[in-house]
Amino acid sequence: QVQLVESGGGLVQAGGSLRLSCAASGRTFSPYAMGWFRQAPGKERELVAAISWTGGRAAYADSVKGRFTISRDNAKNTVYLQMNSLKPEDTAVYYCAATRAIVVVTTPEYDYWGQGTQVTVSS
Repeated sequence: QVQLVESGGGLVQAGGSLRLSCAASGRTFSPYAMGWFRQAPGKERELVAAISWTGGRAAYADSVKGRFTISRDNAKNTVYLQMNSLKPEDTAVYYCAATRAIVVVTTPEYDYWGQGTQVTVSS
């Protein structure tokens, strides 16, 4: 089992930045691919960014490319999502997820999920 705890969410004005963190505990952090998803009210959960086990490869939703950066520190069992130039449409609950894989996984079939952290971007 892997437990995931997100932090770093909050309220920010449009154009601002936030950095989300996801701390993993339980079984060894690797080899797990990691991802960040989000779900806005009335919408389906969607992939925001995903990263491979080594951190060498990443994938992003078109809506966040150039603004968000996913990274990981396996020594700290933590994955990050740096969010810059935030827009009101980025408002959602953000979830961290882990799956047993080495490569980047962009489908929703992840094995473990965090509880989520709220990100609200005001206009």
